Amino acid sequence: MSTINVLNMAGATVGTVELNDAIFGIEPNAAVVHEVVKNHLANCRQGTQSALTRAEVSGGGKKPWRQKGTGHARQGSTRAPQWTHGGIVFAPKPRDYSYVLNKKVKRLALKSVLSAKAAEGKLVVIDSIKMDAIKTADFRKFLNAVNVAGKAVVVTPEKDEIIVKSARNLPGVVTTPAAILSVYDIINATYLVLDQAALAKIEEVYA
Repeated sequence: MSTINVLNMAGATVGTVELNDAIFGIEPNAAVVHEVVKNHLANCRQGTQSALTRAEVSGGGKKPWRQKGTGHARQGSTRAPQWTHGGIVFAPKPRDYSYVLNKKVKRLALKSVLSAKAAEGKLVVIDSIKMDAIKTADFRKFLNAVNVAGKAVVVTPEKDEIIVKSARNLPGVVTTPAAILSVYDIINATYLVLDQAALAKIEEVYA
């Protein structure tokens, strides 16, 4: 097992913790991660786009000119797709883009991105992430103290409204409880910041 330093919110090292190699030490599977990210983006699509086919646009009931003798190409309706204000060929209609992935695939993808963060040195473990009041400036000060700059996912053992509200105005910073880790959020962030209790919960669930 690999060992990583545990920091406090002031950025000082207060101990070490061993990372479970079954979660943080596997060879990342890029194909599986890609599949899970694609699934996440598909499930996020609203699927509300809609356009009218030639059967649905108004007008066009009368043949614009006679079939022969005009020198024009033959036309049957002014609402055919090649006409201005005509219908759309294969018009998009509201649909559900979501689909279900195998649980083992999602689990492997999560282990892959966690292992990638650990291998890159972008994993930060905090002994306890606690705040007494909702203060964005204090949360930014905490991230600066632990050398986390840019996009970050902050993982807590349970949902903490004070932490959520303190972090939500920081660009690129996402907070999440350990129970609902998102592969997309982790791969989209530069740093992964884990509360030590959240780390224990992740290892308990996924080991």
